Amino acid sequence: MTDGARRDELVRLLQAYATESARLAQAFSEQHGLHTTDLHALIAVLNADRVGEPLTAGRLGAHLGLSSGATTALVDRLERHDYVRRDRDERDRRRVVLRYGSAAAGIGQAFFGPLGAGMDAMLEGYDEAELAAVARFLSGVTELVARRRREVGPLAPS
Repeated sequence: MTDGARRDELVRLLQAYATESARLAQAFSEQHGLHTTDLHALIAVLNADRVGEPLTAGRLGAHLGLSSGATTALVDRLERHDYVRRDRDERDRRRVVLRYGSAAAGIGQAFFGPLGAGMDAMLEGYDEAELAAVARFLSGVTELVARRRREVGPLAPS
């Protein structure tokens, strides 16, 4: 396969992945009565928790391009279902941070667990050098997409 054909194949595969990922997120959202923004919020809260930098509602709203009123409504809605909880920051008790709720962990594991198991099994077929190349590629693609999103302008607050 020529370099140009390989690049075309990679672009096609990335587009197919993005489409299938969006469709899976939509299915999850629909099955659990969530808006896509709710799912994006849950992912942001989970990722912030994973790296030990929990989000405030303000940072979540900025990340999602929401007004403060829309962010409050979103967090209230997610909190009612135990998808997120508001906690006092352990380092600064004046600050309130968002944490992943137990109900979110349960539905996330039930829905996405089989995908994670399949991905783990698939990744076992790659050696360390291949995994490093895949990680470098995905990191680069993610940064390119994020840069382009920033270039087209901020998300309009809703």
